[in-house]
Amino acid sequence: MAAVPRARLLNLMKAQCEIFSTTYNPDGIRMGNKILRQRLKGPTLAKYYPPRGPTVVTLEKTFKRLQLETINEEEDDRLEHLAGQAILSLLLFGCKNLTRKQGKVAWKGCTEEEEGSFRSYSPLPCRIGNVTNV
Repeated sequence: MAAVPRARLLNLMKAQCEIFSTTYNPDGIRMGNKILRQRLKGPTLAKYYPPRGPTVVTLEKTFKRLQLETINEEEDDRLEHLAGQAILSLLLFGCKNLTRKQGKVAWKGCTEEEEGSFRSYSPLPCRIGNVTNV
């Protein structure tokens, strides 16, 4: 018995793919068709978790359109806390060194004017002349 030529087998595969509406892939390259044919999992997962109730932020947005005022105590507390921290930082470190303490400015060491006030708070040694604050 003689072997069947490859071209003939490929034509048979192509006809099978047309009939059964599958992807013709004679080289067996991984194309992801198996995964793409699966059902989507998003709707199932969305049904699993209960729907979210309204939050203060969504209610604020809704009532803002109606020109009604809302009170968000959590947000007010957060803003008060931030304002208190800013005032405390200004009192402790002064206005000059505030951005330096927050890490928003490149560290340049300290100058002679700042030596006395900044020495106790500095995590890095400050060298002025031959004196070092350690």
